[in-house]
Amino acid sequence: MSTPLFESTIQSLPLLGRGKVRDIYAIDDERLLIVTSDRLSAFDVILPDPITDKGRVLTALANFWFDRLGHVVPNQLTGIDPESVVAPAERDQVRGRALVVKRLKPLPIEAVVRGYVIGSGWKDYQATGAICGIALPAGLQQAARLPAPIFTPATKAEVGDHDENVSFEVAQANCDAVLADALAGTGKNGAELAAEARDAALALYSEAAGYALGRGIIIADTKFEFGIDAAGTLHLIDEALTPDSSRFWPADGYREGISPPSFDKQYVRDYLETLDWNKQAPGPRLPAEVIERTAAKYREAYERLTGKTLD
Repeated sequence: MSTPLFESTIQSLPLLGRGKVRDIYAIDDERLLIVTSDRLSAFDVILPDPITDKGRVLTALANFWFDRLGHVVPNQLTGIDPESVVAPAERDQVRGRALVVKRLKPLPIEAVVRGYVIGSGWKDYQATGAICGIALPAGLQQAARLPAPIFTPATKAEVGDHDENVSFEVAQANCDAVLADALAGTGKNGAELAAEARDAALALYSEAAGYALGRGIIIADTKFEFGIDAAGTLHLIDEALTPDSSRFWPADGYREGISPPSFDKQYVRDYLETLDWNKQAPGPRLPAEVIERTAAKYREAYERLTGKTLD
């Protein structure tokens, strides 16, 4: 296991910003360096303790999916070695946990696909019989498999805020409003891009879910992010089908009516629920056992899905 990286300190490139997990640096007008730290957020609060090797697992697993699903939609990868764009003394910070990516204009939505009724979708269904306005059959139990995967977009929240589920029509309107200038002259509009993102997200999920099930993992739901280049071509960006962006369940532990165990930060959430904490920053410190168990969950997800161990 490597030394945890809570925050990168690349001095050879301008820092553009830090998200909950990733630090973003500018290389030039066409490329970015994205460093995936070992930070972990829960209930939209960044916790003070990093999870060892989490960033390496996320990067390796995202690369696996980018390669496997590249025929569905273009992605952000450039193929450039991250160690080649930073100073020699900074290479340890990017080794195995960074990507050099195309500089693209993000769509202002989270492209969420759900194959099972769980999480906020379960709460929505209990209250309304629908998820994001999509009517579902009556009588579904918690964790039930849906008749077909559904696309349930969400707004993108700032760090510390919560994403908000929205209808597809609202997602289209948001894309129209935000992407108007970027799409000028391309012959496309934001509503069309939202529809492209929906179709791509459903295709990505369906193919990935089928593969994962063969490896003993159910992908209950996941979120994708998309961006466009100067020609308005849709690209898969950020990460894809990792324990941070997906809900992974062991197939042999699944049954309807309960929330199955998962290969993600649910173990941390469950621990936090036992504390007297108001789910506001600053987050509480994590015991060593919780850190180690969570790190093991992330590594097991990678190993099950890829058939490899993390070097």
